[in-house]
Amino acid sequence: MSFEVFEKLEAKVQQAIDTITLLQMEIEELKEKNIALTQEVQVASGNHESLLRENQQLKEEQLVWQDRLRTLLGKMEEV
Repeated sequence: MSFEVFEKLEAKVQQAIDTITLLQMEIEELKEKNIALTQEVQVASGNHESLLRENQQLKEEQLVWQDRLRTLLGKMEEV
């Protein structure tokens, strides 16, 4: 009788070990995914900053061109 109890306990321990092993593997996979996603976020953030700078530069250029156009239109109205 006690041998059967011991076998059941051994089976449960083995099942627990297997579950722990699978969970550890899953944790490692998730850590790797987390690292990859963190890198993607850093790249995206860098791209975002670059696009913001480019957008600001283009807005400034647009303002310069608008000012030039207004000046030219003003000169044409004078003629």
